[in-house]
Formats: sequence, structure tokens, C-alpha cells
Amino acid sequence: MRTPAWMLLKSQVSATALASAMVVAALAGGAMLPVTAAHAQSTAAARGLPDFTDLVDQVGPSVVNIRTLEKVSNNAGDALGMDEDMLEFFRRFGLPVPNVPRQRAPKGGQSDEEQPRGVGSGFILTADGYVMTNAHVVDGADEVIVTLTDKREFKAKIVGADKRTDVAVVKIDAKNLPAVKIGDVSKLRVGEWVMAIGSPFGLENSVTAGIVSAKQRDTGDYLPFIQTDVAINPGNSGGPLINMRGEVVGINSQIYSRSGGFMGISFAIPVDEAIRVSDQLRASGKVTRGRIGVQIGPVTKEVAESIGLGKAEGALVSAVEPDSPAAKAGVEAGDVITKFEGKNIEKVSDLPRMVGNTKPGTKSTITVLRRGKLKELSMVIAEVPSDEAVKTKGAESSKPSQGALENKSLGLKLGELTAAQKKELAVKGGVRVMAAVDAAARAGLREGDVILQLANVEVMDLKSFEAAWAKADKSKPVNVLVRRGDWAQYVLIRPSK
Repeated sequence: MRTPAWMLLKSQVSATALASAMVVAALAGGAMLPVTAAHAQSTAAARGLPDFTDLVDQVGPSVVNIRTLEKVSNNAGDALGMDEDMLEFFRRFGLPVPNVPRQRAPKGGQSDEEQPRGVGSGFILTADGYVMTNAHVVDGADEVIVTLTDKREFKAKIVGADKRTDVAVVKIDAKNLPAVKIGDVSKLRVGEWVMAIGSPFGLENSVTAGIVSAKQRDTGDYLPFIQTDVAINPGNSGGPLINMRGEVVGINSQIYSRSGGFMGISFAIPVDEAIRVSDQLRASGKVTRGRIGVQIGPVTKEVAESIGLGKAEGALVSAVEPDSPAAKAGVEAGDVITKFEGKNIEKVSDLPRMVGNTKPGTKSTITVLRRGKLKELSMVIAEVPSDEAVKTKGAESSKPSQGALENKSLGLKLGELTAAQKKELAVKGGVRVMAAVDAAARAGLREGDVILQLANVEVMDLKSFEAAWAKADKSKPVNVLVRRGDWAQYVLIRPSK
């Protein structure tokens, strides 16, 4: 069985696709049957279901259709390297011209044709023409066309787009537009009715409804999402999620699907996060985020218990970038960051969101758990480079110095670190794994690893390792902080008896 994937609603919609969907429905024995308004109203009243008609009248005019175009070369000969004579030969003798993708016209050059690229949705943010949508709706577009409910069309200018949050703002030259009302996401409750308006498969101003299935749903993206069961399909991207007060609480952005179509699980970007991004995009055309320069991972239940954390929460620091705010503040690999600015880090994804929302240059504090003790560290937040991943330099291994220690209970053969190795790894001390068998091998250790801590005790050399082992409770799994290249993580070794 194929693993399901999180799917962006890329909104590549065509009339052919819509017609195909209708044919499939017909072949399946389906039929489009009219239902009288009176019958629908009486059924809703009998079941106590909400009436969305007033909401549609209120918010509908604020929802727009967004079409994107790209400039391509329609000269098949250019794409194939053929001249017109060769193409004429194919046509004259009824031979099919080889089917190749159309070439995107070079920037600054003359384009032969503008081809439809996709269809999405958006909503009017301000009366003077700012429109919010998804970044993936306008990504790569050479031209953006915004169509209002009164059928007026405008060429839009892309003010800015932020791929990390999938939020974009475009501007049209219009006045006195019906702007949406922004809701309070903190008051949104699971089980609450919500409604979506958009252009699924290019069908403008389609209305669907459902309930909030979950809040703060972490899908691995930069933001926590609102999960709903509102029917969302390609073309709904960028449209508003609306509460029963007619307020926008989210931007419909993603679906969970095995087929590519709606399967009952949809995700919306919380509107408060989107507004924070849009304010920066309107002010400067880009989004500025904070960073502290650490690589982090989750804290497992077993590791949390072994290091005295109690429960599995916080962010485990696996690497610290040299000369970063974290490095200057004294953060070390193996630290568990439990708080940022006094706020608890309940799961690992909380930290980048909190730090990212902090203005660069701000002096902030973090709380870390290090060898069983809490420490508070201060640092000045740095700025995230635009669309660049933070990379740390890999450390190369050097030959260990003479002297070795063998611990059969742990299955380890250890050696001292040279001064050069300590400098390369940017560590004060530690011992190098020369061989890992039995218990150590089962825990995942291997030759070349560097042990920095044993049973919550810092290891500087072989002598301190022996001292830490002598005090360790050998009847329980022993936690070991292991450095491998630029990464550090806790490993539990169950000693052999």
C-alpha cells in the first residue's frame, strides 16, 4: 500500500478534467437530481442544522477567483530542434508531431503565447484591493487575474509570497471593495460549524460546510493547522474558512489524500498567523523571521525519564551552529530546551514557531535542562536567511590518541580524543568509540561516535567516563549522549549482566 501524502491543492484545473469527472459520475450510475428549497429547509429545520444562506450573502462578495498564466513558446520546432520545413513534412504526410512539453519563454524575451497555469481562490483583505491567497497558487505565475463575484476582472500584482507558511498577498487596482472580517482563532472550538467558499475545479463561488475536526494540527509544516471535514478540492486553495459569525478564521491550503481528491480531511492556515505574515509582506514584500542556530529533535519518553525531565516534552539540541546566538549563549549539544521567553516547549515544533515569530535583534531567554539541572540562558535573536537552509560544517575524524578503555557491560571500546578532534567537533571533551558490540551495538552506537555524557554526567576523558560508570545504576538502561558528525542525540544502553 502506498503511503498517503500531504497534498497541496495545486489547482491545475481544466474544463477537460471537470468533464471527465462528470462522465465518471454518469457511468457510475449517478444523476444530478433537483431538490426543492422547501424540502431542504424543512429537513434542515427538522435536524436542527445551521442555515448558511445569510453567511453566503455576507461573505460571498469578498471571495475571489484567481487564474494564473505563464508565458510559453508554442513553436514545437523550437522545442524539438526542428525547422519549419521538417514540421511541414510531419503535417503533410499525416505524421503526428512528437508530443513534447511546451517551453517556458525566457524572461525578458518575446513570448508566443500565454497558457493557463492554474485556478485558485482568494479573499479581499482590504477595501483598497489587497487580496490574500496561498503562495502555491501564484508561485511561478507570469500573470495573475483576479475575478470578483460581479464578474469584473483585474490584473493583479504579486505583493509578496512566503513559501514557509504558504501565504501570499496580491494587489488589484480597485476601490470600495467588500473586505472580509477577521475572526479570533483562539475562540474557535473543535466541533464548531465552519464554511468554505472557493473555486474547486474552476467552479466559482462554490460553498461547502462542515465542522472543525481539530486545532493545532501539526503536519510538519511551519504552522499548526486547523483541521476540518469541509469538502476542499483543487481550486479551493487560498479561499477563506469562515465561522458562523461570518468571520474568516483560516485559509484553505492542504488536504490529506490517497487519491488526490477530497477524503474528508482538510487543513486551513490559522488566519492570525496569516495576518502576521501578510502585514510583513505588505510592508516590505518579504517575511523576516528569527533564529537561534540550533538543530533540534524530539524528546522520547524513555530519554525524558532517564535525564530527569519527567515527561516527553521540550526540544533536544542535536547540534549548535558555530557563532550563532545559541553558541554565544552557551547552548550545548544534548541540552533540552524546555522554555522560550518563559513559555513551555511542549513539542519540538513549538520552538521554531516561537523563535520565528520573534523579531531579529530581540534579546530573549531560553531555559535548558543540562545534566539534570535547569539553566537560563540569554541571547540576541538573529535573522533567518531568505529561503536558505542553515548548514553546519561536517567534522572530519582524526586518528585517536594512544590509550583505550574496554567496557564489556556496555559493549564499548573507547579511546581518548586528540586536541585536533576536539577543535573540529567544537567540544571541550569526550571519548571516541573505537568499537561497539553487544549492548552498544543494539543501541545503535558505532565506531567513530563520540560520547559526551554518561548517566547525566559530563564525560571529558576516559578517566571521567570510568568515574561516571562507577556511579551509574547498572540495573537500569543508561542514557548516553552521543555525537555523530554534527549531530548529537541521547541513546539508552541496556548493560549486559
